Amino acid sequence: MCGIAGILSVDGSHPPAAAQLATMIGQLHHRGPDDTGMWCQGEIGLAHARLSIIDPTGGHQPMASADGLLQVVFNGEIFNFVELRAALEAAGRCFRTRSDTEVLLHLYALHGDRFVEHLNGQFAIALWDVRRRRLVLARDRAGIRPLYFAWVGRRLLFASEIKALFAIAEMPRRLDPRGLAEAFTFWSPLAPQTAFDGVQQLPPGHLMWVGGGQQRTTCYWDWEFPPHGAEDLGRAEDLADELRERLVDAVRLQLRADVPVGAYLSGGLDSSVITTLIHRCTDTPLRSFSLAFDEHEFDERSHQRELVDHLGTPHTELRCSRADIAAGFPKAVWHAEAPLLRTAPVPMMLLARSVREHGVKVVLTGEGADEVFGGYDLFKEARVRRFMARAPQSRWRGRLLQRLYPWMPQSPGASGALAQRYFGDGNGSPVQPTFGHAPRWLTSGRITRFFTPALRDAVAGFDPIETIERTLPSTMQHWSPLARDQYVEAHTLMSGYLLGAQGDRMAMAGSVEARFPFLDHRLIEFANRLPPRYKLMGLTEKYLLKRAMKGLLPESIRLRAKQPYRTPDSSSFFGANGQPDEACAELLSESRLVDAGLFDPGAVRRLLAKCAAGRAAGFGDNMAFVGILSTMWLHELFVRARPLPAATAG
Repeated sequence: MCGIAGILSVDGSHPPAAAQLATMIGQLHHRGPDDTGMWCQGEIGLAHARLSIIDPTGGHQPMASADGLLQVVFNGEIFNFVELRAALEAAGRCFRTRSDTEVLLHLYALHGDRFVEHLNGQFAIALWDVRRRRLVLARDRAGIRPLYFAWVGRRLLFASEIKALFAIAEMPRRLDPRGLAEAFTFWSPLAPQTAFDGVQQLPPGHLMWVGGGQQRTTCYWDWEFPPHGAEDLGRAEDLADELRERLVDAVRLQLRADVPVGAYLSGGLDSSVITTLIHRCTDTPLRSFSLAFDEHEFDERSHQRELVDHLGTPHTELRCSRADIAAGFPKAVWHAEAPLLRTAPVPMMLLARSVREHGVKVVLTGEGADEVFGGYDLFKEARVRRFMARAPQSRWRGRLLQRLYPWMPQSPGASGALAQRYFGDGNGSPVQPTFGHAPRWLTSGRITRFFTPALRDAVAGFDPIETIERTLPSTMQHWSPLARDQYVEAHTLMSGYLLGAQGDRMAMAGSVEARFPFLDHRLIEFANRLPPRYKLMGLTEKYLLKRAMKGLLPESIRLRAKQPYRTPDSSSFFGANGQPDEACAELLSESRLVDAGLFDPGAVRRLLAKCAAGRAAGFGDNMAFVGILSTMWLHELFVRARPLPAATAG
């Protein structure tokens, strides 16, 4: 895991200077504290901050091909580099290192832009083709590793994080109204959009090249599903066996490292699957890590300890308090570089720090299983809502909503009136591709009501939902409803928030590489061919995954209903006396709100009073509070360019 940065002067009039590259890569030290490298030649400059995991002594970057005609920097891992290297050596290619980086140079020399199709990994790549005077940027299929770029005059800046772009003085620092509108709908701006004006992100599964006065972006991989009714109709028992074999192989590949490897353990099915497969099916020594909370509503210690006792593995538990969340929140925003609508990334950042303190650089996680195997309550909710839509007057159908969200103290399905308001307000037609997500997006989208009149005018006529619907594939209309819901989820919440703000960015805040075996593209392609009933059997989620793990997990964990990872939100920022903490009170004061020009001070004042009195109502109020506070921190840290508060900068 690393950080990359670079500058391309397309007309050669402002060639990059070593001092500029040093400033850019200096902003990414947390991503690669083990080594730094730079290379400049004519119109191009590349920089790299390294977290040494594969071939620590021989994998220095930027790395050149033997003939000097290719230069590459990359962030991430190529998990199948051993197999690729063997095939390349059989074809006569000679290697000078044991690193996965060198494989990229040989693959590009042989296959050109199609080199990415051979990779199994999580990566962001920048490759300079000296002969063709051409820059190639590529991002992994699922969007695990970030890659941002911006044009400043005739220069292209690119980096693993936006803060490296802002290291260049000419780079403007402005929040983008449309990026904020997307974040307050989907929980994050959607690629290529970001929260900052003039800054774009390369979408997952895409490759971009710049050269000869041209810029072109192409998609080399995407989630695809067969037409409904044409899915793989194999026997469940056989498919469960195949799934288990594929999972073991994905875990085996992602354990490749020359440093100690750990695993996150939440207590749920997904992380338990990964931890169990590492322990039972490989020889890799394992240490697991988990979070604990004081509030029973969020705490899963009993489930975590049950699996630890079952496996007998060394385990570290980190207790996270509300005060810890409030203190770490500004730093989490600095790393996320986007509005946060929940505080959940903060404990993940603190956990990564604990992992690194225990001498571990790599952790495997269960992230991605819900998107791939239909695990979220959203998928069950959408199925019930479609069922209700066939007979909207039926009362008994509506009662199915009461079976959802058993983990939530105030479930939106518990009361008929609340359910009708949450699930039935403007949800559109069941044939719409975004039908399954409408209730959530409408709820989070209400945060834009806190915008100032000027900011509302700036996004007038812009509908984030219409924008994403225009990007959906035409073949989607032939997919099953569950497949449509999975596709949208993978391209919104997963890629933008879970893998970005909560995944890569919080792990890298602690200089830790997070790996995601469930997002091995071979596993995604296998799961996408399955009939919907093998994922969501009635209202039982992840049916085939649970069947594949029978006999390997304790039954109480294998059959446990999904409980999403959650943390205290607005309550984290208020003391027992109802007073907000000092930083929060200052940032949400009328003078600071007026200065930023983003949110209406009167509306924020009323929300602040509501939260202080403990009357924050469900998702809406909590997301609004956290979203407003995080956006004000974005403005403070990046637009005003103020340093992190001393208490959080460590």
